[in-house]
Amino acid sequence: MKNFYIYLIVMAGVTYLIRMLPLVLIKKKIKNKYLLSFLYYIPYAVLSAMTFPGIFYSTGSVVSAVVGTIIALLLAYLKRSMVTVAALSCAGVFLTELIMKMI
Repeated sequence: MKNFYIYLIVMAGVTYLIRMLPLVLIKKKIKNKYLLSFLYYIPYAVLSAMTFPGIFYSTGSVVSAVVGTIIALLLAYLKRSMVTVAALSCAGVFLTELIMKMI
């Protein structure tokens, strides 16, 4: 239990430093267009890196995960609502799993 508190303090310190250091070290407004572009796309890249492995390992098979992903990407591209995208991609995964069990 003692190690838990040490780990918790270290993790909290690292998390705080990561968030605090840019605010303290960078005083001027960033004008470099390449750096601004890089910083703009970081949240999307991190979100993708965290989400996609979960998508492909959360179903019974990779085939149903791919079907659900394709449905979600297509509906998102067509600018459907998030509820519609989530519901129809889940339905696609469910139907794919049912078809795969029958075969």
